[in-house]
Amino acid sequence: MSDSVASILSQIRSYQHQLGTRTLEPVQNPNAVQFGQPAVKAPNFGETLQNALQGVNDAQKTAGALSQAFELGDPRADLARVMVAAQQSQVAFRATVEVRNRLVQAYQDVMNMPL
Repeated sequence: MSDSVASILSQIRSYQHQLGTRTLEPVQNPNAVQFGQPAVKAPNFGETLQNALQGVNDAQKTAGALSQAFELGDPRADLARVMVAAQQSQVAFRATVEVRNRLVQAYQDVMNMPL
């Protein structure tokens, strides 16, 4: 079970690295803060959505490959890894569907607003 937690944590860290997010650190000397530095360009919504969909696709491919390897009797593909990969891909897909549903609902709400 700790392997799956470590895997999820590494995925979160990789997404943070891809997005260029930084962890917030406390300011040691508030008088030494310099303003006017160029802001880090945040990724746009399309890039973020595309990266998320690619991650879901990769999770589904990994789950399918592990499942197929288990069915073929590959000793490296044990049942626990297959089940964890399948659950991860299922959760990722459900989250994607939920995001899509909320985006469609938000679009419909905006379109139904009176001018």
